[in-house]
Amino acid sequence: MRGRRVAARLRKVGRPTGADVASGLVTGLFSIPEGMAYAAIGGFSPIAGLYAGVVPAVVGSLLARTVLMVTTLTSAIALTSQSVLADAHLDPHAAGNIALLAVLAGVVMLLMGVLRLGAVMSFVSNAVMTGFSTGIALQIITGVLKDATGYAPHGHNRLVQLGDWLVHLPHWDGTATALAAGTVAAWAAAHAVKALRATALLLAMVAASLVSGLAGLDVETVRDIARIPAALPHFTAPDLGATPHLIGGAVSVALVALAQAAGIGPTVPNPDGSRSSVNGDFLAQGAANAVGGLFQALPVGGSLSRTGVAVAAGARTRWAGVFSGVWLALIVLAVGSLAERIPMPVIGGLILVVGGELIWGKRADIALVLRTSPLSAAAMVLTFLATTQLPLQRAIILGAVLSLLLYCAQAARRARLVALTPQDGHWRVAEPPAEFPSGAVTVLYYDGVSLFAEVPRIDAAWPRTAAGSRAAVVLVVRGMPDVPSSAVVKVLRRYARTLRDGGGRLTLAGVEPRLARILAATGATADVALVPAEPTLFAPLEKAVADAEAWLAEPPGR
Repeated sequence: MRGRRVAARLRKVGRPTGADVASGLVTGLFSIPEGMAYAAIGGFSPIAGLYAGVVPAVVGSLLARTVLMVTTLTSAIALTSQSVLADAHLDPHAAGNIALLAVLAGVVMLLMGVLRLGAVMSFVSNAVMTGFSTGIALQIITGVLKDATGYAPHGHNRLVQLGDWLVHLPHWDGTATALAAGTVAAWAAAHAVKALRATALLLAMVAASLVSGLAGLDVETVRDIARIPAALPHFTAPDLGATPHLIGGAVSVALVALAQAAGIGPTVPNPDGSRSSVNGDFLAQGAANAVGGLFQALPVGGSLSRTGVAVAAGARTRWAGVFSGVWLALIVLAVGSLAERIPMPVIGGLILVVGGELIWGKRADIALVLRTSPLSAAAMVLTFLATTQLPLQRAIILGAVLSLLLYCAQAARRARLVALTPQDGHWRVAEPPAEFPSGAVTVLYYDGVSLFAEVPRIDAAWPRTAAGSRAAVVLVVRGMPDVPSSAVVKVLRRYARTLRDGGGRLTLAGVEPRLARILAATGATADVALVPAEPTLFAPLEKAVADAEAWLAEPPGR
């Protein structure tokens, strides 16, 4: 029995292919400039960025339900981690603090996966995510302006810093600026060749670093910031004493990572035809953080850019991500000292490219949000401003609140009451009458999500009940959730009593069992007739109409 389970797990993991080995090599090489650069913009040691692509990539790829997803450091996670540690007044270079933050973020992700909270990510609106992503991109750009030009801009927020940097152009260091510009030009040249597009960043880094070394340019290098040991990441114990200061921030880091990774599954479908699972990916990223945090890695999450590189390089199975971590470890062991010679203006130029591409890639989403509605546009702009001016964990909370408000506003506006009239064997949608006709059956359909904010809209559309009329009203509630708003239950009882006092009757068609129990518990069934829901869509409606017609045929008062 145990042998069968092992065999089943091995079949699930699959067998590596030659394309996976090659893809892993390209992705591992790409992790050198990107991982080091992302760590640098977050104020961390570049080595932590390198190590974030080793153990987490292996663990995440082995467990992920989105089989080609590469789990590693992203720019948003690096900046959020920086903001969390700064807000907690903790040293971002202390290995114990980094290890604790990564482990706590992993625990949060694991809990969200176990509780199957993946559906929550769908409630984060596109407008909020667009504003947040654009703000992150601006943070990326402003975070490397000193590395790219030698001038550190001043200001209390990112927009002010960008303005200060532009105003002080004469203070830029000429050598650093020229090298960063040359790096961007080398990337543009490589990116213009389709076959080199996936490795354009890597090629630009190598070319610009070689030019700098051969010309003997006097610029800051990685070695001036940190030495890269020719060794694998070693075990690092978390500083548990900092837990009270980081538990809230760990939730923010986890939410940023999970929000970014949630879009990878739909974008990169599994080659074997299996289904992705957001909750399964939550568990994989949680394990990658919980284990990787113990081996000198910064917090990580599913990386769309690194996944894109792997796919473009020919990834076929989850082993491509595993090999990316293995190759990166071997490269660090063999030629780690060479990475120390990479000039910081080169890394700065590469990150300017990454930030610029992020903003350019969001232009269609920004235009879409602006054209959708003023409310969505306002949410996007507010999230963008919050991301550029507030600590990221607070901006995340603000974005979540804005998403909730947008959802409630859109749900309330969507709620409506329509009339259904029979025509040629079908039901036609029409506006509700101004007044219920006496001695006739009126069919209404409730279309909403049962929020208390919907009550005014339903009230405004509900027809009047004339005194002494004998109206039979059938209200279809198939779309109503099992647990409606108490305000909706209250208004249903009011409608039923108004009809009863006028000599009429209200029948609810398509009532789910749990809703029926709630109506019974609140005493609503004393005034309302119920027709249970059935697998056939229109069967409850037809039964309710037949029952209402039979009731009308009976003498009044019977």
